[in-house]
Amino acid sequence: MAVTAYWYAKAFINAFTQAMPLDWDTNAIKVMLTTSAYTPNQDTHEDKADVTNEVSGTGYTAGGAALGTKTLANTLNVVKLDAADTVWSASTITARRAVVYDSVGGGADASRPLLLWVDFGEDKVSTDGTFTITWHADGIATITPTDATGYPA
Repeated sequence: MAVTAYWYAKAFINAFTQAMPLDWDTNAIKVMLTTSAYTPNQDTHEDKADVTNEVSGTGYTAGGAALGTKTLANTLNVVKLDAADTVWSASTITARRAVVYDSVGGGADASRPLLLWVDFGEDKVSTDGTFTITWHADGIATITPTDATGYPA
């Protein structure tokens, strides 16, 4: 199942004010899984400390998995962030959402900025099997700047 990600508003504010500089290519960007009890708040959730109800289970390590083979591209004024699909092998977990964050912060969850979140639409379960997030074919996330008329540049 391909998934679509949603931006946390604070990720943009922090990126443009350099409160928490983001380097998609070199920073350790991770994805963690949560249960249905976590409700993302795009306006107020800012860092990993704001995320509750992370899953636990066989084959899953707290804090999630690092994104592999990350790419950042600009094609026809669409900036695309992408990475290889994320896999937890031999896992027994139940997850409803995924949260992508920059884990480069100095060790404290309050210094690890949130970037994106995904809602799977229902609980997804693996039982001694493989849990895979298949990122959207157009990338994990895109940014399309607009021109003065409000249309994509």
